[in-house]
This record gives sequence, C-alpha cells and structure tokens, in this order.
Amino acid sequence: MRKLSSLASRAKPSLKNLPEGSSNPKSFNKQSPSRPKLYPSFDHDNNSKTEASSRGILSISSSSLNSHNFTKPNCVTLSSNHISPHSDVKPIDHHYISQVLARKDWFLLLSHELKANRINLVPRVVVSILQNQENPIHSLRFYIWASNINLLLAKDQSVKGVLGNVLHRMGPVILSVELLKDIKNSGFQIGEDLLCVLIGSWGRLGLAKYCADIFGQISFLGISPSTRLYNAVIDALVKSNSIDLAYLKFQQMSVDQCKPDRFTYNILIHGVCRIGVVDEALRLVKQMEGLGYAPNVYTYTILIDGFCNAKRVAEVFRVLEIMKERNVCPNEATVRSLVHGVFRCLDPHKAFELLIRFMEREPLTQKLVCNTLLYRLSNNSMASEAAAILTKMGDRGYLPESSTFDYTATCLVKGLDLNETCGILDTFIKRGVKPRFSTYLLLMEALYKAGRDVEGDRYLNHVFKDGLVSNVNSYNMVIDCFCKVNMMDRATEICREMRDRDIAPNLVTFNTLISGHCKDAEVHKTRDLLVMLLECGFKPDKFTFNSMIDCLCRAHRFEDALDCLSEMVEWGVPPNTITYNILIRSLCAIGDVARSLRLFQKMQTDRISPDIYTFNALIQSFCRMNKIEKAEKAFFSMLTLGLRPDNFSYSALIKALIKSGRFDEAKQTFLSMEQNGCNPDSYTSNLILETLVQQGRFEEAHDIVKTSKERGISFKSFLECSSHGFMLWHYCMEQMWVEAMGKSYVACKSRLARVSFK
Repeated sequence: MRKLSSLASRAKPSLKNLPEGSSNPKSFNKQSPSRPKLYPSFDHDNNSKTEASSRGILSISSSSLNSHNFTKPNCVTLSSNHISPHSDVKPIDHHYISQVLARKDWFLLLSHELKANRINLVPRVVVSILQNQENPIHSLRFYIWASNINLLLAKDQSVKGVLGNVLHRMGPVILSVELLKDIKNSGFQIGEDLLCVLIGSWGRLGLAKYCADIFGQISFLGISPSTRLYNAVIDALVKSNSIDLAYLKFQQMSVDQCKPDRFTYNILIHGVCRIGVVDEALRLVKQMEGLGYAPNVYTYTILIDGFCNAKRVAEVFRVLEIMKERNVCPNEATVRSLVHGVFRCLDPHKAFELLIRFMEREPLTQKLVCNTLLYRLSNNSMASEAAAILTKMGDRGYLPESSTFDYTATCLVKGLDLNETCGILDTFIKRGVKPRFSTYLLLMEALYKAGRDVEGDRYLNHVFKDGLVSNVNSYNMVIDCFCKVNMMDRATEICREMRDRDIAPNLVTFNTLISGHCKDAEVHKTRDLLVMLLECGFKPDKFTFNSMIDCLCRAHRFEDALDCLSEMVEWGVPPNTITYNILIRSLCAIGDVARSLRLFQKMQTDRISPDIYTFNALIQSFCRMNKIEKAEKAFFSMLTLGLRPDNFSYSALIKALIKSGRFDEAKQTFLSMEQNGCNPDSYTSNLILETLVQQGRFEEAHDIVKTSKERGISFKSFLECSSHGFMLWHYCMEQMWVEAMGKSYVACKSRLARVSFK
C-alpha cells in the first residue's frame, strides 16, 4: 500500500484542493490563515515603568509617601442606572478594557466608559473583567476604581475572592513607590479590604517577610492596625509556613490595642495543627476559652486534622465526643478531615473498621461519613468493602451523590464480581440514582469483554432510552467502547445508526474506527475508512496517520509503513514521538535494529524528543542481542535527557547482566533503581532474589525480601512455587524471620509439609 495519498483520487475531484478551516470540516489547504485585524493600540510607554516596577519586591519609602494624603476622588457623579443589574449594556470588550487599563489616564477613561453605559458595575461583570486581564496590575487598577465607585463591591466576597486568585496566580503584585503614586494620581486609595486581599496573595506566594514589612508601614497608607488586619497577616504567615513570625505578630496585637478574636485563635490553631504540634493547639484552645470564645465547628475540625497529622487517632474520636457533649454538630468538612485523616494514619482495613464502628455509634453522621468513606474505599481499590457499605446504607434509604456513585461504581466494575456489581447498580438505578454516561460505558465494556453481550446490550439500550446518546461525541464514545473490546461489527453498526439519525460523523469517529481495525491489522478496512474520511472532506491528522502506520507494522508491511511516514510529512502533518515509537518498536521486534537506530537519529534531527518508550524498545532489543554495552549506553542517555527509567528498562538490563555472568553489576543496577525514582516491582526483584538464592547468599536475599515487603511487593509465587523459595524459607526459619514472610509463610509451610524427603 504505497503512496496512501493516492487514495484521494478515489474521492470526489473537488476534494483534492480543499481550503483548510477549523470551522468547516470539509475544507483544508496548506496556507496559513490570514491574521485578524487587531484593535488600534494605545501608547503604553507612559506607564510601563509603573507596571514593571510593581512586579519587583520593593519596600515602601516613607520619605516619598509622607507628604501624600490619600483622599477619595472628586469624581463624576453617577446615577444608579450605571450599577443596576438590569441595565441594557453591550458585551464587555476585554481586549479594549485591557488597553484602557494600560494607559496612564486609565481612571478617566473608565469613568467615561461608565458614563457611556458601556460598563455595568455589577459583581458578574466585575468578576469577568478581573479574570480576563493578562496583567495583574490591570486587575488591581480595575478593582480599585470599581470598588470606589460602587462601595458594595468592596464588601463582595466573590469579587475579592476572584481578585485574590488573580493576584496569586499572576503575581506577586507588590506596593512599589510607582504603583502607590499611580493610585494617588487616580484620586483613589488603598483601603483595608484591598490590603487584606493583597496580604492574602503574598501569603499564598510564600512572601512572609514582605507581609510583615508592609504591615509595619501601613500608617503611610493612612490605615491603622486592626484585629481584622492582624488576622489577615497572621493567616498569610501561617500559609507561608512562618509560624514563628505569626506568633510574633500575635504577641504584638496588644501593643496596638487590638484584641484577638475567635478567628485569630483558629488561624493559629490551624498553623500548629498543620505541623502536628497538637499540644500547643490545645493550649491555644484553653486560652481562647478563657477569653470567652467557645470553640466552634471550625476549631474542632482543625483539631481532628491535627491529631491525624500527629498520628494520635484515639484522641480524634475523643474530640468528636467533646463536640457531642457541647452540642456542636460536625459538618462536611469535619467528616472529610476525619475520614481522610484516619485513612492517612492507619492501614486502610483498620481505618475502615474504626469508621464503621463510629458510624454505628453516631447514626446522625452516617450519610456525611458515607460519601467520603466510599471515596477512600474506591481510591484504595477496596471493592468488597465499598459494595458492603453501599448495600447496607442503601437499605437504610441512603442515596449517594452522582459523583460518589460514579467513582464507587468504577471501583466495583474493576474489583468486584460482575453479577454483584450489576445487582448493586440496578438496585440504585431503580431507586432514582442517575449514573453518568461514562459509568454505563465502563460497565458495558467489562460485560462485553467477559462475553456477556446480552447484559451489555441491556445497558446500551438503557443509555439510548435515557437520551444519553444524542450527539456525535456521545456516539463516538459508544463506538470507542466497542473498539476497545474488539467488536468492530457492532462499532460499524453504531456508526450507521448515527448516520440514519442525521448525525454526521466527524474526524474522531473515523480515527476511532481506524484505530479499532488496526488492532487486528485489517489494512483493507482501514483503507476503506480512509477513503470515506477523505470523501467527507476531512484531512487526516496525526492520530489517523499513527493508526495507519501501526496497522501496517502489525501486518509486517514495514516498507508501506515507512512510505506512510513520508506521506504524513507531505500532507503537512508533522510526525510526533508516538509515530516514531511505533516504527522503532516494530522494527526492533523483528531484529532490524539498524533501521531503528536510523529512525532514532532522524527523530533527533527533526527535534522530536524521544521518551522512555523509545529507549525501552532499543534497550530491550540490545539486551536480546547480548549487546550490553550498547544497552547501557542507551540507558545512560535516557538518564542524561532527564527521563526516568521504569521497571521495563531495569528488568531488561538486569536480566542481560545476570545472563552474561555480571551479577554484581546487575545487583548494583537494582540497588540504584530507587535513587533514580523507580521502585522495583516483583518481577525485577525476583530476578535478583532468585540469583542470590542460587549462589547461597541468603542474608542478602532476605534483606531484599524485607525491604520489598515494606513497599508492598509480594513474593508469594516465588516462595510457594520455586525450589529456591523453599531454600530461602528455611533460611528465614533458622534466622527467626518467619514473620517477615507475612502471608506467604502459611502457604510455604503447607507446601513444605507435603514434600517427602528420602
């Protein structure tokens, strides 16, 4: 199948020179689209110094600010219709607003836009403008102007939250002399609300010292210290991991005649609990109570998290008892801290038992606990436990949230018997739970893979009946489901049904079908689909070409695959790492390493970065040919490029070294795995373990077993089924290391009892 582009001749003649366009799938060419006409630009030079210097970390100069009196501007008088949510205004032109905010007279132009009714000062519009600025100084300017025009915006938590996120994401924005002069020239001032937002952004960015320095100079801004400002600074210092500096500010509050409140104490308690110093947190709680501030649900939630950080699980439940005694009801945050913290401290099965007992004692919190507990069980692949609690709570009337049900169902499909999974899902569907489309697809895929087509079709009919398959994207997902289970006839049938419903396939549809047929190396069917793709006016992309090349390689038509690579370039589709990996892997598999190396060199010439899969194909090929030096050279090249070898890389090299009698080098390579960020798996560990036992080096073998067991690696198959495993077991018996074998000990002992010695 040489010259795949000749297939275009089988399409309509008018399709050969179609112009390219993203909005029309039936057009493409190789010319670049014309650039859109830009808005007229303003002069940015007048204020470039202000914007540049405001991003550096400078301190406030008292001499330059001492004479400045920040007063409210004598601005234009505005009628209420400018801030009415019902005003009839045009859509905001964010690009134009950015150009306005870049000018020196930005405040005058904004007021003019407001008078012309082109800006509406409601929270939704203000939030949109703040989020769509590329320069954080522009967002700050707009907030200062808007909050002084509409005083309600200064108190709006959504607006302040968005501004804080912008300053954190794009900052730091600091109070340079130039920025302060710019604000003074506008006639506005920095108030307490804005200063709290700025301090919060600095804390999130880790600028602890700068927070403290600015707070010491706020008098130059015309602002006096207050409990609220102290709370903002202490919170910022805690978030920037400067707990000592936070305590220093806490002690200075009395000097400025500011009294700490419940927020102050909760912030400090949170700070010490983060680092697990719970005894200090308890001292702060007593001090807070002595001042007349009773701990609230937030305080107790912090304490629960702190005790979990300190691995003091028993005291976690004591905190919950105190909450019950004081009639403080736990909220969702409390429950999340409890469940996540207990799972963080204990073995998952032990954590599950503790939380189940807690749920039985506290029936009012069962539904709150259940959602988070199901998430943790699913995250730990504890399908049996998740099924048990879901069934038990379901019998009590519990209906999980949609997201909770979906990730739990995913866990059940992957780790539970399909009959039981289908039963649980059917029960909750009848009770009114609506699984997501992706959950149905996952279950259908599992059923089709197990050969249970009738049950799979039942769920397929269900998704069609519920209207979940209604557009080309949802149809593509169903087609992909059938492709994954290699049911290509059904995938084609769904495609025909989609057309019958007047839903046109897109490029993803064709790519999915082509990829599905490639798995069986069905070259002719992929050719036919390529013709249909061209007839529909689509241009093949990198996914199309990669699938075609993969199909040809699977069919052992390597010359055609290389021709397809050349045509890929002719069509203006640049090959990527995956393209070369397919070819290199396939050529290495047939022993054509020379051509693989030429492709590897071409890949580097074209400035396409190889990845771990590229090197693994070469390393494994060299090792099979017993060219260990070349394999090691490729291995070290991978490290030089900053790539982390995986267990496939190491196991191939270790196996080759052992086979060539260079065991000490193999062992050294094995021991270096963790240093290079790769934890050995059971296969790689067994390679070293078996050789050590063969050579009678039982102590070294035992050390590997012990270390690997701590990582959760099982040697059950080695210990039970290998004669060397019995030898190692005997050594462990003699050295009193039976417990280190874990569950494998019981299996080995029963197997050993059946062996007759003559």
